[in-house]
Amino acid sequence: MTSEHITRLQETPVFGGLRADALEFLVDASKQMTFPAGTLVIREGDLGDKIYVIEAGRVEVVKALGDDERVLKVLGPGECFGEMALLDISPRSATVRAMEDCRALEIPAAALFKLYERDLEQFTLLTLNMGREVSRRLRETERMLSRRA
Repeated sequence: MTSEHITRLQETPVFGGLRADALEFLVDASKQMTFPAGTLVIREGDLGDKIYVIEAGRVEVVKALGDDERVLKVLGPGECFGEMALLDISPRSATVRAMEDCRALEIPAAALFKLYERDLEQFTLLTLNMGREVSRRLRETERMLSRRA
């Protein structure tokens, strides 16, 4: 992986403020993935053990509502998804589907645990950032629901 990946992570709120050496460690433990348009990247209800950072393309975050589904959010380059399942160690709360051909960095939970063992301060900052991102998305969802009521 390249310094381009480290720069991309530095520009992603979840990884904001982390030192370059911590980001390099995470990048080295990650894989570059490609997802053709229409691919389910994660499925609601599955166990989550990875977080994704979008490098190119767009995905939609979809929530099942009985036999229907609702698009909660569209994410693009520089945004991430999958962090909630890592924080609360619960099944995925939504499905994420590639809207167009996508490229993403896939960071496994095992890499986050190794960061914890290696550098507790950087792990703590990353965890706080993930919590802030989940909280921000919850607030956006609350605003959406209040407008529909």
